[in-house]
Amino acid sequence: MTDTTAMQHDAQAARHGVRRFGRVNWLGLQTLILREVRRFTTVWTQTLLAPLATAALFLLVFSLAVGTRRGEVMGLPFVHFLAPGILMMTVIQNSFANVSSSIVISKVQGNIVDTLMPPLSGGELVVGYLAGGIARGLVVAVAIAVLMFPFLGLGIHNPLMAVVWVALGGAFLGALGLVAGVFANKFDQMAAITNFIITPLSFLSGTFYSIDGLPPVMRALSHVNPVFYLIDGLRSAVLGVSDSSPVLGFFVVTGATLAVATLGWWMFRTGYRLKS
Repeated sequence: MTDTTAMQHDAQAARHGVRRFGRVNWLGLQTLILREVRRFTTVWTQTLLAPLATAALFLLVFSLAVGTRRGEVMGLPFVHFLAPGILMMTVIQNSFANVSSSIVISKVQGNIVDTLMPPLSGGELVVGYLAGGIARGLVVAVAIAVLMFPFLGLGIHNPLMAVVWVALGGAFLGALGLVAGVFANKFDQMAAITNFIITPLSFLSGTFYSIDGLPPVMRALSHVNPVFYLIDGLRSAVLGVSDSSPVLGFFVVTGATLAVATLGWWMFRTGYRLKS
């Protein structure tokens, strides 16, 4: 191909909006992922140390307030039963916060255009944001497992599946954070979504109890909550016991994640609440 022909091809591609980065803009995607990871590693005392302290306080308070008086749950000491739920709850809250805050802050400060203008497709934007949320969730999970589980005398029944469930939790709540961040135009709206949707999903999901002790209606509602399957799946990976089938939970959470991520892709593709 001569230089003249190449220039004509580039001009034609530009006129028709053809991407010249291949099917995937790997450089742009890598840059977005690094930006999202550096967002939370730069302020690690707020994004990593604070969740670790919160998880430790939860376990400490329940150990002191309940201790052995609670009795065994599913054949396990209550604190052992509680630990995986606290870990997953911390993971999903941080994954949600990482993605949602990144988008909302960009919108409030008026620099969301810096993310939308580069040649990144809607799918690449979704993957980039989710990667940051998953990474933050994994780092928090590793910190809790390494620093706290030994003090509880707690091992991990299936480490590989534990990583899978933590990654799934980060992906699902990251996708929810993406949709919430696009929808919210100010911090008050974001706080309302967190307080009235994310927090109830986390606390009413079997974190502090086995759903076998719930009334039938509440038990049925728990089974339509994807966060229940996340906590139950991680509990199965860490302790080897669960309230429901981990295989069923895997497919439920994967389907829910794909559905929410697809909604986020549509938002980016159409510019919903992002472009004036």
